[in-house]
Amino acid sequence: MDIRWQKSSFSEQPEGNCLELAAGEAVVLMRESDAPEGVIATTPERLRTLVAGVKAGEFDALL
Repeated sequence: MDIRWQKSSFSEQPEGNCLELAAGEAVVLMRESDAPEGVIATTPERLRTLVAGVKAGEFDALL
């Protein structure tokens, strides 16, 4: 499978240092651009739930 990683346009550093995503077959892959060997797989639904929580501020205390 040809994996095409996508980085956020909010990432200001051209060499990376951000979270990258890629679509797989029924999964979404995630990795840190500065440590690309570690890949996490999740479902699109679980990622949508996480993004909704981030947008709602549920994780603001972690920042």
